[in-house]
Amino acid sequence: MDANLTCRSKEFLEAVDRITGPRGWRTDDDGIELYSREAWGIGRGKTPLVLRPSSTDEVSALLRLCHQHRVGVVPQGGNTGLVWAGIPDKSGSLAVLSLARMNRIRHVDPIGDNMTVEAGVVLERAQEAAAEHDRLFPLSLGAQGTCQIGGNLSSNAGGVNVLRYGMARSLVLGLEVVLADGEIWNGLKSLRKDNTGYDLKQLFVGAEGTLGVITAAVLRLFPKPRETRTAWLGVTSPARAVALFAFCRERLGDTISSFELMGDLVVQRVIDYLPDGRQPIESTSPWHVLIEVAWSLEDGLGERLERVLADAMQQGLITDGTVAASEAQRLALWLIRENPTDAFAAAGVVLRHDVSVPVQEVPALIDQGSALFTESIPGVRVVAFGHVGDGNIHFNLLQPESMAGDAFRALKDDVQTKVFDLVESLGGSISAEHGIGRLKRDDLAARKPAIDLDLMRRLKTSLDPHNILNPGVII
Repeated sequence: MDANLTCRSKEFLEAVDRITGPRGWRTDDDGIELYSREAWGIGRGKTPLVLRPSSTDEVSALLRLCHQHRVGVVPQGGNTGLVWAGIPDKSGSLAVLSLARMNRIRHVDPIGDNMTVEAGVVLERAQEAAAEHDRLFPLSLGAQGTCQIGGNLSSNAGGVNVLRYGMARSLVLGLEVVLADGEIWNGLKSLRKDNTGYDLKQLFVGAEGTLGVITAAVLRLFPKPRETRTAWLGVTSPARAVALFAFCRERLGDTISSFELMGDLVVQRVIDYLPDGRQPIESTSPWHVLIEVAWSLEDGLGERLERVLADAMQQGLITDGTVAASEAQRLALWLIRENPTDAFAAAGVVLRHDVSVPVQEVPALIDQGSALFTESIPGVRVVAFGHVGDGNIHFNLLQPESMAGDAFRALKDDVQTKVFDLVESLGGSISAEHGIGRLKRDDLAARKPAIDLDLMRRLKTSLDPHNILNPGVII
């Protein structure tokens, strides 16, 4: 039977209801619409059924049922992803498996510096749970009030603290995963050292739900910083920003948790967008850096940061700057960094690219990319910002004021090819922290070495022989 018909058949739905009860599934149009489109509303799919289990056992039973009937399943967290990995395709044959009801904090261990949480726990809640025990869970994203831990791990999320703490992959000690046939793999260990063969948990981190469904995780915690200092600095160019990063890293070491770069177009657009937006520094600057340092000692970091910044200004690395004098000022600076996406969504059509290059190549990416497109698309505005410390730049283009939005959107494929070509020439990656999903699948196939693709397909076939887990995503 066709999978679409199976999903809607009386027998199948009765089996679902026996597993989850009436709260655990929906087929009504109003109930499933939100699960069928991505965060920006550009990508839209179609599903006949949304599954909403409340436990690992229910996930296991549902996948066993779907495996038996060959029904494809799209695991979904907070649905904040940007590459369409968490939404169904347009075939109308894939069921969505939402983990939102699995939202329990199972255990917090402040002595072992870890906590066990279910996949549907919202990132911000995980941060709060850690803070309640005087600990830090450092994963920090703009969507942290909505995104969920399962999705963060499945996409190997990055964020603003990668420089010090690493990607999501580095923050996982153990996982609980339900495989395609419903079997449960319990890898919820909190060990820091375990060299007993393959590190199986890492198979599922970054796999975007194609190899198994993450239902719970043991996450690493850290001592809560006793002192945090945040500074906003003006610099003349991306090259100066990279030089400043090297200068500060040499003198401040691993106390640097964030080092963010923004063009002035980004900063001014966000300030105009925010109801109470204010200029972070008095003087004008073509480029801006936000640096945050933190440590778990008592005092002295602020004075050290100010000495380093004074030396940097004396050497001509920065032109102006300010250090936040209060938590309110610190949050106001971060508000500018966290709002470019929303600010530019209201400004016109934006062609977005989440890419990474070696840190020393960040200036080349921005300078060469800007020259390439300002010459080929008259009036285009380059929107560049991102995480200089780890080489992840959001290289975006805003439509020219003289060009219609549809005409600019029609340039997307050509623009993306040129951006990706430039990134590859600089030794970079076409996806830094958002994954591949459905949106970049063809680009991955065209650019990834054949042996890499072959190994990925072998792994997929081995764990999901009937291709029911997020079919069409990544490969």
